[in-house]
Amino acid sequence: MTRLPLQAVLFDMDGTLVDTERLWWEAVEQVAGRALTEADQPEVLGRPVEHTAGWLATTTGRSAADLADTLHREFEGRVRTGIVPRPGALALLDALARDGIPTALVTASPRAVADTVLEALGADRFAISVTADDTERTKPDPDPYLAACRALGVHPSACVAVEDTGTGVASAEAAGCAVLAVPSLAPIGPAPGRTVLTSLEGVTPERLRALTGSRLRVMTWNLWCGGTKVHDHRAKQLKVITETGVDVVGLQETYGTAAEELAEALGWHHHRAGENLGVISRHPVTAVLGDPDVGFYGAAGVRLDVAGTEVDVWTVHLDYTPYGPYEAAFDGLAADDLIAHEEVRLAQLRDALRRLDPDRPVVLVGDFNSPSHLDRPDVEWPVTRAAERAGLADSYREAHPDPVREPGHTWSPVHAEHEDGSGRPEPQDRIDFVLHRGLSVLDSRTYVTGSPRPWPDVEDNDWPSDHAAVVTTFAVPSNPLGSVPDGV
Repeated sequence: MTRLPLQAVLFDMDGTLVDTERLWWEAVEQVAGRALTEADQPEVLGRPVEHTAGWLATTTGRSAADLADTLHREFEGRVRTGIVPRPGALALLDALARDGIPTALVTASPRAVADTVLEALGADRFAISVTADDTERTKPDPDPYLAACRALGVHPSACVAVEDTGTGVASAEAAGCAVLAVPSLAPIGPAPGRTVLTSLEGVTPERLRALTGSRLRVMTWNLWCGGTKVHDHRAKQLKVITETGVDVVGLQETYGTAAEELAEALGWHHHRAGENLGVISRHPVTAVLGDPDVGFYGAAGVRLDVAGTEVDVWTVHLDYTPYGPYEAAFDGLAADDLIAHEEVRLAQLRDALRRLDPDRPVVLVGDFNSPSHLDRPDVEWPVTRAAERAGLADSYREAHPDPVREPGHTWSPVHAEHEDGSGRPEPQDRIDFVLHRGLSVLDSRTYVTGSPRPWPDVEDNDWPSDHAAVVTTFAVPSNPLGSVPDGV
């Protein structure tokens, strides 16, 4: 595990960099013809002009378009004469520039207002700016922050967004950014991945780096009879784990002792479940999950401490009979029959899904022995659909959404022909998955070393399995309870 590098800092404008929330509040009061109260804050703070104008239109009888024009004029006039940088804002911008960390201005204000503020602050302080005019939807939707990340060529998980309103915080968090909240007019509470401070004074680039999440690389791997079909299998397994740089491996077909032996050789933590399942991890195992005496098919999990964030990792192995791709390719079964024959696997997966903790990030990996509905739209494969309905995302398809261009086959690197000797081509399919909930995918790929010889001449293969592995790199949010890290 390594901490994600700080790739960029994304700043809100009004109330964060400059003291314009007060000016905006005064402009709205002027147009509304009354003093605003705390009850009005959700319609005013962090909202684009058009939203507030529409809200005022319901009570004033004026058209929203006329109100928007008036709000623009009132606010711009106040900005030109009353703009004041927030404490610590300019010092932080200058420090980020010295460290070579790109910055962006991300605001729900229109371009005309943003350009006025940029002129006052120095437009050269920012690599890019995104305003309400630049995206179809603005805050609290994630679009502005996602647009800024695309323009900078960075991943949201490696960025810190600096915001002063709940609306802006919601936008940045929905985009996947770590958030430093510095409330201006309305309070903001702590939350996972969010740090709340009273001021930007004393905040440095180094302290912002501490807010980015950690990188967690997870592998799913069916060891194929523990690896025993291949000579020197344990050394070859260790070589794969070392070369991929993974942090956690969910194992199937362990033949009882593989998890223990691999973990001992690596100096890692492990959990063995039954004779078939195991998890090994370089991170501490704080709890074991599921039935430790699970049968050959089923699920087992662990709770890991990943730099202070608890992440649950489950490994699952589902029954392989009847095997849908064979029934489709060799028997010509129709979609309804294929779906009906998934009942055993579906029941096994549902049992695993019921065990997942809804309040923690979770990764569910394994050999599902089932194709995905994301790959074969002609069949609504119910096993992967059930996982999706439970809120789990397919990390490989997130990274590679086109199944034609990137099929991601995991079955089988050693079976080109069906092993019954008939010469029939073996259906190649994606049946091993790394699913997740509550994390961000940085990368996902299948993994096979060398050029494995086909069955039965496999003894000297460098790759000690009949499945390809899947390796996904996740971003894990730091500061899970929203507390302030030391020194911030």
